[in-house]
Amino acid sequence: MSSKTSISLTNVSKVFKQYKKPADRLKEIIFSNTSKAKEFWALRNINLEIFKGETIGIIGRNGAGKSTLLQIIAKTLQPTTGNVDVHGRVAALLELGSGFNPEFTGHQNIFFNGRILGLTQIEIEERYEQIVAFADIGDFIHQPVKTYSSGMFVRLAFAVKANIDASIIIIDEALAVGDVFFRQKCFDRLEQQRKSGATILLVSHSMPDIEQYCKRAILLDKGITKFSGSSSDAAKHYYLLHQSSNKSVTVKPSKKSKNSDTSKPVKSASKTDSTERLSITHTPLESQITNNQARCIKLATYNSKAEPCNNFRQGDKIVFYYEFEINEFIEIPICGIVIKNDRGIIVHGKNAWQTCENLPENLEPGTKLACEQEMILDLRTGEYTFEIGLVSLSKSLWHQRTRISHKEMSAKRIRICHISNAGSFTIGVKIQNNVEFLPHYGLANLPGKIKMYTLTSSV
Repeated sequence: MSSKTSISLTNVSKVFKQYKKPADRLKEIIFSNTSKAKEFWALRNINLEIFKGETIGIIGRNGAGKSTLLQIIAKTLQPTTGNVDVHGRVAALLELGSGFNPEFTGHQNIFFNGRILGLTQIEIEERYEQIVAFADIGDFIHQPVKTYSSGMFVRLAFAVKANIDASIIIIDEALAVGDVFFRQKCFDRLEQQRKSGATILLVSHSMPDIEQYCKRAILLDKGITKFSGSSSDAAKHYYLLHQSSNKSVTVKPSKKSKNSDTSKPVKSASKTDSTERLSITHTPLESQITNNQARCIKLATYNSKAEPCNNFRQGDKIVFYYEFEINEFIEIPICGIVIKNDRGIIVHGKNAWQTCENLPENLEPGTKLACEQEMILDLRTGEYTFEIGLVSLSKSLWHQRTRISHKEMSAKRIRICHISNAGSFTIGVKIQNNVEFLPHYGLANLPGKIKMYTLTSSV
């Protein structure tokens, strides 16, 4: 195990035996050669190396093996096969209230849980005020925790574990319970601990959280590692995995009707030859994530003069051009872009669902679909990356778009192709009258007005 490694798993597997009757378990103990148990492999041959100071996400659908993996790392479960090496003190927030006595007050549970986590009485007393301040539950600290709401419960549980100076912190969905202010406080604390060298394992079904707080993630499915890599790519694989079990409702018509427009050519949004503007291709297009219905084949950015460009100033227009080759029939295609700043925070995202009235329909294999997406860069100066994607919808869903919510649409769309790190561009300070001009503070320039006027005071 390297000195830079915090956690190392080698060929780790875990099997649980399922018995139809309790007596079958006893028979197996007495008669070692007899077993009526059904084996369920929660994990199979997991290999993972996590480095000190790394924040890693573990994602997957329910039943994928995430919690089992965390319990093995936390040493509350033993693997059936394989080796697990953990270097450092572990603070695991695996279940709400684990290690808490519901009859004890919050005050008593701080000392009770702190001792379980390895703190001495003196250490707990020294950190008590910090824990209480972090939990911020007021006078409830002196009430039995069985009277707490789930939000108050997790506040206190996290507050204790956040103050034990653990070198490895494991969190399994617990932060989903708190309100937005508590979540911000938790992630700020996690960032402080990461900077101090702590290793953080975060399990969540919130892909934005995984993408924002984790540089790397692993995707589990039925106990097997399906993907290991950047958190952004892992999130896209997670979506594809999820939709593979919910087959698309979009199917190719068996016969072309007289009213079918499949024979119509799909027109590019571009009025000029795309090859004139494709000297900037931002990334190897082989790195894209796709379900093989389509593949991105061209990608470029250019300015308002139709010149290839990736250096802009505040307020400039940028145009993203990207092109897909269709491999399988698609009813309604939706293209879009997401822009992130240098900290990985999404500052803008928009797709054709939000902007277009007329879209191509019934795309046959071999069709090339082009998209030109333009926007004004009213953003703070700095470096930005962007990602592009293509999804599909059924015609019936598209024609109902004004009567359904975005959430409902998102649940029914089929993700086809995605490039997480499609490219980058920079934004410099706006020049006005030959001098630098600051048009706004913060990330984005929001449309709005300012009115100022005086009020006459009456005597």
